[in-house]
Amino acid sequence: MAKNKDNNGKKSSPASAVEPPAQAPAASAAQTVATTKSTALPKGFSLDDPKFPEDLDDAAMRSGGYPYDKRLKREDYDEQLHALQIELAKLQTHNIKTRGRILILYEGRDGAGKGSCIKAFTEYLNPRHTRAVALPKPTETERGQLYFQRYAVHLPTAGEIVLFDRSWYNRAGVEQVMGFCDANQLATFLREAPEFEGLLVRDSIRFFKFYLSMGREMQLKRFHERRHDPLKQWKLSDVDIAALNKFDAYSQAQVEMFRFTHTTTAPWLVIRANDQRRARLETIRAVLLAIDYEGRDLKAIGKPDSLIAGAGPEFFST
Repeated sequence: MAKNKDNNGKKSSPASAVEPPAQAPAASAAQTVATTKSTALPKGFSLDDPKFPEDLDDAAMRSGGYPYDKRLKREDYDEQLHALQIELAKLQTHNIKTRGRILILYEGRDGAGKGSCIKAFTEYLNPRHTRAVALPKPTETERGQLYFQRYAVHLPTAGEIVLFDRSWYNRAGVEQVMGFCDANQLATFLREAPEFEGLLVRDSIRFFKFYLSMGREMQLKRFHERRHDPLKQWKLSDVDIAALNKFDAYSQAQVEMFRFTHTTTAPWLVIRANDQRRARLETIRAVLLAIDYEGRDLKAIGKPDSLIAGAGPEFFST
């Protein structure tokens, strides 16, 4: 039976949260490396064809079990974002005053909107105390270092907010799927990442991990837009194009990553990002609700949307 929907096209059943899963022995990670098997592209789809297939377009918003039929209306989005950005300004003032450190990782599917979430977050913050970090592929020197070393130099100092557009979780995602690391390197990473993150939290860094998920058809639509929009073509890399045929492999890698690295100390929050407007609001809202700062207006922040933001099995398995 189909689930009821309200006037905005939202399913009525709420998502449930669960405790972080028990950690499996790190040694088993070498046996659970995501395969690089191909995922067949839908019939009639070509990245080079300027016309995106109508049936894929119709299915894109609801793909991957997304609970809304339509994007959040622009006027509603602008109103909510403005209120949240005012709260972010308060948070930054408080963070500078108290010499706090805030670290936010944005991970997720290629094309899910990590960069646009960071842009919405930082748009009106003082750049002297806010940094976005998007590292290129490692140099020869960096490949010879401790894996976490090149990321550690970008950690926040007192009064700073640092946002990573992809992070050390490259190893559990693209490096694993594309064959840039071996099974032993992956197993070591999955064992050591929670230990490294525990050090950060115990040193009083406020730490957030967001994973932006999306449906297969929506990813194809966004890649197609990037391919044919002159202003977005720089976003489409060779690795992104290769990912078109590895959707299932990335899904398997994602499940294993959550299995080992979703901990009580440093939990993941998955954001279903078929609608980028809602995704931006939810990532900002999650940070504002987690930190008690001077002048915080809970009414302005609003409540999280449990249909698109959560950490239950229904979020981790997609």
